[in-house]
Amino acid sequence: MPLRDHFRPPVSSRHSWDELHGMWPATIVQRLYPLPPGYTAAPKVHLGKAFETDISAYEQDDAPSGGPGGGGTAVWAAPAPTLTLETEVAEQDEYEVRIYDERYGRRLVAAIEIVSPVNKDRPEHRQAFAVKAAALVQQGVAVTIVDVVTVRQFNLYADVLDLQGHTDPALEAESTHLYAATMRIRTPLRGRPKLDTWFTPLVIGQPLPVVPLWLADDLAVRLDLEPTYEDACRVLSIA
Repeated sequence: MPLRDHFRPPVSSRHSWDELHGMWPATIVQRLYPLPPGYTAAPKVHLGKAFETDISAYEQDDAPSGGPGGGGTAVWAAPAPTLTLETEVAEQDEYEVRIYDERYGRRLVAAIEIVSPVNKDRPEHRQAFAVKAAALVQQGVAVTIVDVVTVRQFNLYADVLDLQGHTDPALEAESTHLYAATMRIRTPLRGRPKLDTWFTPLVIGQPLPVVPLWLADDLAVRLDLEPTYEDACRVLSIA
């Protein structure tokens, strides 16, 4: 079945885009199993506003109870700040699948990031997404970005490459804001580390591709996006 436009009628008239984004990570996890021994996968859905609420609650719960004379760390009267500005913290939606290597203390080895409209709606949001993805890649995590957001014509894969001083000639094509892209750092026996990327444009009305999901330098599994996408649409009754 083809890729739908979940952000415009007729699909958007009956189903919100976040229904697909919420379900898709779980169907990806189901289709990935069985993974090679020692590896496990888990879905993660985390919304920006909910993240701020969680942080506030966490800090309140863990607030120090000691006071003067209570045996705690002595209170220090910090000097006034040299600059105070009003600002907004970039809120990030996270719709993703994380793959871990259980043999090394549940080490994160791969992440599948499904782009949301919020990730693309403002320059600071696009930068925050790109910085996160670039940092994961630099830490040896293979990152796959899947972008089916039709209402924001930006390419976050290009932003990740730009942070590292690179570009992909495939991005010179006219319409590249819908795509699946995988990035990983590979360390050869000799020479400098290599950045490998796999970029595939997505087209409304066409099936989704198979992309590599790298668990180690010499170990990849198939990430077949089409059946996982169709599983999510079927469960949600998205025609």
